[in-house]
Amino acid sequence: MMSDRRKRGARRDVWKGAAAGLVGGLVASWTMNQFQALLSKLSEADKKSQVSGRGEQQKKSPDDSKEGDDATVKAASAIAEGVFDHKLTKSEKKVAGPAVHYAFGAVTGGVYGAVAELAPAISAGVGLPFGAVFWLAADEAAVPALGLSKSPTEYTLSTHANALASHFVYGLTTEIVRRALRSAL
Repeated sequence: MMSDRRKRGARRDVWKGAAAGLVGGLVASWTMNQFQALLSKLSEADKKSQVSGRGEQQKKSPDDSKEGDDATVKAASAIAEGVFDHKLTKSEKKVAGPAVHYAFGAVTGGVYGAVAELAPAISAGVGLPFGAVFWLAADEAAVPALGLSKSPTEYTLSTHANALASHFVYGLTTEIVRRALRSAL
């Protein structure tokens, strides 16, 4: 049976792990955004390089147009309307969407950090398996199930690959920051 002193020490370690994971998730959310912005720029450059025989840029298909708000803005709007009975303005959506993204990334990182204290094997693979599971659970299952995005079958393979790559970046960054902070605490 574990002594009271060891139990208190284990709880402190879980809280330290949660704090380190939370910071890691926050940093990783920012890093993921930067990676997605880079992917977007590369995609735009690729589209511009695809020209027709007359030198005109290829016309965008209807699927290339944005269909309303992204999932984080939809989630923020649902919270604002459901909890505060307030419809977000366009300028509020610009703040609320990223706030949901960073909050979700930080909280998920915190949970990951706490679990890593209790089951260190979860951190194997330097966060890459964590990123893949996060992508599968959130992007591929929860977000569509909550009606915050279209069904996964309605997206191209490249869209799924980019999202998975972005979540690999998130998982890797969360783990690197978590490990650095935990070794310092």
